[in-house]
Amino acid sequence: MVRSMTGFGRAETSNGEYRAVCEIKSVNHRYFEFSARVPRSCGFLEEKLKTFLSGLISRGKVECGLMLESLREQDLAVRLHPALLRGYLDAFAEMERDYGVRNDLTATSLLRLPELFTVEKRTADEAAIWEAALPAVQEAAARFLAMREAEGLRLQADILARAGEILEHVAFVEERSPQTVLEYNEKLAQRMRELLADAKVEEQRLLTEAAIFADKTAVAEETVRLRSHLEQLAAFFDSPDPIGRKLDFLVQEINREANTIGSKAQDIAIARRVVELKALVEKIREQIQNLE
Repeated sequence: MVRSMTGFGRAETSNGEYRAVCEIKSVNHRYFEFSARVPRSCGFLEEKLKTFLSGLISRGKVECGLMLESLREQDLAVRLHPALLRGYLDAFAEMERDYGVRNDLTATSLLRLPELFTVEKRTADEAAIWEAALPAVQEAAARFLAMREAEGLRLQADILARAGEILEHVAFVEERSPQTVLEYNEKLAQRMRELLADAKVEEQRLLTEAAIFADKTAVAEETVRLRSHLEQLAAFFDSPDPIGRKLDFLVQEINREANTIGSKAQDIAIARRVVELKALVEKIREQIQNLE
């Protein structure tokens, strides 16, 4: 299935312990380039996401964002430091006994001593976290790939339509090229008659000149190769593998044949068709840059 390199997918899931939100997006890139945004405490997820997505994507600059929210009530715990508390209590009792300072210590006032308490987060179970995140990642990836495939089909239709237009120009060149030889021969004969006045024009000389002209302007080999390249281009879209790089190389070959035809053209009509043909090739090249 042909795919575009641009896409987006988002999904949200929950398993009772965690709520996971995953977003995946990508733009064009020559190779597979990956970056991720994950919770600080779950840095291990970045490598898991990269491994998972690299198995689905061959080219593109991919960004994946994963948000995890714990739904567990006892995910955080407050720890008291007993030794430090005993030290404060003893110090306040000593102040009251030795200095007459009233000891009005309460639990509320102890909260103003943050060093007495430590807020601890329960140690994360990496396997459980990945298991909770995976459904969201899978669903987001499915939507992401569906979007790339839909865009890929649109690109395919556009490319094949332009390839069809190129074939029309090739057919014109094939039909017009032999006619240019006949026209050259007629012009050459007319000119020689004008120059030689009443003298007899040598038929063999005309045939020789026409043959030389025909050889210089012959584009049959180029048009045959062009047709072959265009057939191969259409066949690539049936491949289950990524085809972007292959198509890029093939379009270079198509452009080379078009340039050769243009350099050989000694006819205005053919030259104009070649200009239109090359413009189509360039448009195809631009579209192919978006394919995986």
